[in-house]
Amino acid sequence: MATLRGPDGCPWDREQTIDTLKPFVLEETYEVLEAIDRHDHAALCEELGDFLFQAVFLAQLEGEAGHFTIAESLKSIADKLVRRHPHVFARGAGEASLDSAGQVRVRWEEIKALERTSRTANGAAEQPKTLLSGIAAALPALLRAYHIGVRAASVNFDWSKTADVVDKIQEEVDELRQEVEGGRPLDHARAEEEMGDLLFSIAQLARQLDIEPETALRKANDKFTKRFTTLEHAISQSGRAMKDMTLDELEQEWQRAKSQQRVD
Repeated sequence: MATLRGPDGCPWDREQTIDTLKPFVLEETYEVLEAIDRHDHAALCEELGDFLFQAVFLAQLEGEAGHFTIAESLKSIADKLVRRHPHVFARGAGEASLDSAGQVRVRWEEIKALERTSRTANGAAEQPKTLLSGIAAALPALLRAYHIGVRAASVNFDWSKTADVVDKIQEEVDELRQEVEGGRPLDHARAEEEMGDLLFSIAQLARQLDIEPETALRKANDKFTKRFTTLEHAISQSGRAMKDMTLDELEQEWQRAKSQQRVD
């Protein structure tokens, strides 16, 4: 990477900044996720290389600017892993052992909260000051909602039973229904707010069920895409056009596509 950025290196690489690399970081992240979803291990090997290259590229730029080196970045995560796993690395030094992933998650959030308090006390104004401020605003909204719930639950701000979340979702559905079926012109801003509340509540139900909602929705998108493509091909082969078919006819083809996928 240093050679590519050097005087005799690549003109494109020399022009890049941490800002211009953002779309490539995002693209490589999603390509890694896609390989994981497919359980395509050969693709994952390749995509991880591309993903790590973006980290090397960013670290090279930061090193040239005198901010930090990749070695310092790796030391930072190594130190963090040790600090946040005292039940492993400080076992026998007064730290209680943890027997479940749930206990580990609670302890992890407690340690992160202590770290935020320590940073604030040391005057590190650029560091997160509140429980939720450390969650990246650039995360996909559904994933961010999930992590907001995780943070809130770490201080016991959570529903006591999963059934209560289901009740909350029903409440949000009813409120959205009122906006849609209220017998008056749709208040788009209000409907958008109610839709947001509904999606946020669904993300919390996913969290309580230990389901990462972004992954669940990606899988649902893929399933719908496969079924719709099967439907589209079947209709095309029959010589018909989808736009000329009734909803009942399309539903019949949809059910055939579902049945075919189950067989496949």
